[in-house]
Amino acid sequence: MNTFTTLAVFEYSTEANLIKSKLDSENIRTRLLDEKTIDSDPLISQAVGGVKLQVHNDDAQKALKIYNTIRKYRKDVDGNDIHCTQCNSTQILVAPAQRKTIFYMLFPFFEKTRDICNECKTIF
Repeated sequence: MNTFTTLAVFEYSTEANLIKSKLDSENIRTRLLDEKTIDSDPLISQAVGGVKLQVHNDDAQKALKIYNTIRKYRKDVDGNDIHCTQCNSTQILVAPAQRKTIFYMLFPFFEKTRDICNECKTIF
């Protein structure tokens, strides 16, 4: 039975360990997957799918609430908050890549970056 849920995925283990430490200090059961693999060769992070921060299912809601208060949200080029076009929230993240065509699968850096609101899930 799978008793852990992935809370977040990070490109490198440093940020994952910072968030993990905060959750551990709140008595939330956590673990990291693929941390050592990516630490041994950071260039394979994207191929491996990043460092996965997992939390115990019993602690998932509490962990998500804490994580949403401390995570980094997107800013514009001047360092100002970006606001959601739908609900005006400032909890904006980079939306997951779609990679709908073989071109974007082979050359993901050509795909335009989109934003997603962490509150209402609007993609813009």
